[in-house]
This record gives sequence, C-alpha cells and structure tokens, in this order.
Amino acid sequence: MSITLDTPAPAAEAPVQQSLSGRWQRFARPALGIVLPLTLALAWEAAVWAGWSNGRLVPPPSRVIATIAELAQSGELAKHVTTTLIRVAAGFGFGVIAGTLLGAISGYWGIARRLLDPTVQALRAIPSIAWVPLFILWLGIFETSKVALIAVGVFFPVYLGVMGAILSVDRKIVEVGRTFRLSGPAMIRRILLPAVLPAYVVALRVGLGLGWMFVVAAEFMGASEGLGYLLIDGQQLGKPAQILAAITIFALLGKTTDWLIERFTAPLLRWQDAFRPGGET
Repeated sequence: MSITLDTPAPAAEAPVQQSLSGRWQRFARPALGIVLPLTLALAWEAAVWAGWSNGRLVPPPSRVIATIAELAQSGELAKHVTTTLIRVAAGFGFGVIAGTLLGAISGYWGIARRLLDPTVQALRAIPSIAWVPLFILWLGIFETSKVALIAVGVFFPVYLGVMGAILSVDRKIVEVGRTFRLSGPAMIRRILLPAVLPAYVVALRVGLGLGWMFVVAAEFMGASEGLGYLLIDGQQLGKPAQILAAITIFALLGKTTDWLIERFTAPLLRWQDAFRPGGET
C-alpha cells in the first residue's frame, strides 16, 4: 500500500507575484496622471486638424511643441528657464526660513501668537500685485525685488502650516512628554517635530506652488529674462503659441519640483500608518 500526500505549492510564487504587482503599480500610477492632459491635447489637435477651429488663438499642441523646440534650439529656453528657477529657488528658500521660524514661534508661545498672528493675517490678505509698486520703490526693478515678492508668496502658507500643525498636536502626547520630564528642546525634537512634520511637508508644497505663481508677477516687473518675460513678449507680439509654450513649461517645472519635495520628504514620513485609498501602499 502506498500513501500519497498533497504538497502545497511553493510559497516563493507569492513574493514574486507581489514584486511584479509592485513594479506595475510603480509605473502605472505616474502614467495614469498623464492620461487626462494627453487626452485633452489629442482632442484639440484632432479638432484643429478636422477644421473645427483654425487654431489661431489657441494653437494645437503640435504648434506649441514646435515653438518649444525652436526656443530650445536657439538657446533662449535654457536661459529663461534657468533664470526663473534661480528666482524661485531663492524666494522659496527665504520664504521657508522666515515662515518656519515665525510659525514655530507663534505656535509654541501663546504670547508670541497673540502679538504676531493678527499682523501676519492682515498682511496675508493683501493681493500679490499690491506689493509690486512698493517693492519696486524700495528695492528697484532688479533681482532683489523679484526674489522678495516670491518669498512673500511662500511665507504665508508655510507660516500657517507650521503654526496650525503645532496647535493641533494632541495634548495627551505633550502630557506624556511632560510626565517623562522632557526639557523644552527635547519636547520639540521628540514630540512636536514628528507630529508637525506631515503638515509641514504639505505647507512646503503649497508654498512652492504659490512661489511659482508669484514668480510670474515678479517677472512682470521689468524683467528681460525668465518665463514670465516670455509670456509678456508673446502677448505684445501676438504669439499665442509662445504664451502656451511658457505656460506648459511652467506646469512641467512646477510639477517636477513638487514631485522632488514629495520624494525627498517621503523617508521622513515612513513611520506614518495613514489611510491610503484603494489599497495603495
């Protein structure tokens, strides 16, 4: 008599399938994000090609891409992109430093919040364009005024994000730190900083987005280089393809820099056990 036993399938297949699924999701998610703009671009290209529009005021994507290629070949694109990137980087840096410091002070000390926050909130309500004549008068029409305007745009969301995140820290967690007799710096490092970090990353991303918006207003202030200058030049010379080319490059640069912040800060937030819709990991 012989006895046969059913042996289970090798367990090694499951990790392989999970690895393939993970790789597919890693490439599929970014690709999914370009479906909508690509569909709209192809639809408008087809509408112009079919004669439903002459494409004069709203050029088709093919003409916009050709304009970008011409600017790249002439060297103009690299010059304008580099100038705008330097302005945004400098304004973003100054705005983040000021917003982080004042936001932390206002969030951690009640008397500082009562002293600073009303003035900051009043200044936040001032439109960006309203700062332009004042900065030109104070700082001239050169780089200092442009960087200052971008820094103003970045400052407010970072300030609000840091202050709001500190004020929303769970009181029970702070009480635990006090129970263990943590000093002020230790309380900040071990309790407040981890609790504030997720909201701080969001504030950085919002501030960066406003920095890209404010750089357009900044480059309207007598600039001879930059993507904002390309917008004005296209308007004055009647070149809608150049205007859309500049807008497209703004969108690509803004998304790329936002993605860089998200990727660089991701290791700092691995401890989060947050909800992810649709089973995302």
